[in-house]
Amino acid sequence: MDLNEANKALVSAFWADRENSGSEAMSACFAAVMSPEVAWHGFAPILSLSGPNAIADEFWMPFAESFQDLTRETHIFFGGESNGRADGDISRDGRHWVTGTGLFHGTFAKDYLTIPATGDKVSIRWGEFCCVAGGQITEIYFMIDMVDLMQQAGHSVLPPARGADGMYPAPAAGDGVLDGSVDPNQSALTLAHIRRFIYDGLNAFDEDDLSSMGMADWFHENARWYGPGGIGACLSFKEFEDLHQAPWLVAFPDREVQDLDAIIAEGAYSAAPGYAGVLATHTGPYLDQPATGNQIQFNGLDWWKQVDGKYVENWVFVDMVHLFDQFGVNLFDRLS
Repeated sequence: MDLNEANKALVSAFWADRENSGSEAMSACFAAVMSPEVAWHGFAPILSLSGPNAIADEFWMPFAESFQDLTRETHIFFGGESNGRADGDISRDGRHWVTGTGLFHGTFAKDYLTIPATGDKVSIRWGEFCCVAGGQITEIYFMIDMVDLMQQAGHSVLPPARGADGMYPAPAAGDGVLDGSVDPNQSALTLAHIRRFIYDGLNAFDEDDLSSMGMADWFHENARWYGPGGIGACLSFKEFEDLHQAPWLVAFPDREVQDLDAIIAEGAYSAAPGYAGVLATHTGPYLDQPATGNQIQFNGLDWWKQVDGKYVENWVFVDMVHLFDQFGVNLFDRLS
């Protein structure tokens, strides 16, 4: 078993133990696999935690108490060595990560972060990245889709999405869980491909013409882009440009991807987390908010699948609560 396979086995076992642990055993479960100084990067309003006990006590136990009979459905799972710097200097990165995304299913039995419980079944989008070093998890990026959860609970805190609501499927080919070994040459090509897409494609926008990024060279015409609650899914490349990218770049024309906390790839899949991984100025209207002129930091997670050099699927988290906080709007105040 190579290092990546060992890391995937460690994280997979940890996730299973985490979901099977009662509240009394959860802290011990976390301490057994996490470093004492583990850093957890979350979502608004729980943006940062430190140490296994804080992660268990302040996020996981309240979450499990609110959503009873919680089960995890994993759509994508893989790992790899990161090369997330714009300059490509892997000597200043080179950390090893394991990532996954999918759905939690449970009963919304107790109010969560002031969202009133409904007693109904919910399916909560989740995404996670775990950095593993020396047989311990040393850093975690974790996000759930808060706006989508609010919508399932009956609260429309944003205008109707331009894209399709409620779509967060597994990969169409059913090949997203890579729990065995994968050809390292394919993984290396996929990593090089996603780095070129991010730093040579996305960052090439001239703040005027969408075609300046050459996105048609990167995405299949029938690509599926699965965006967060409030934005929705785009079911073709044309929809992606018309429904998401065009209004996004009107609002944030100078947006630029920075050094990312990780970019990893395995097989045909690649992924990246980033707290403040993209910076921009809010100079145009977005959804129901006029331009503020504020400097914006985007908190998000992404997974991509490419086939024959074109992206055919992209699963995307944007922390919309955190984004609107930076507009001066608290989306929790809109709960009715």
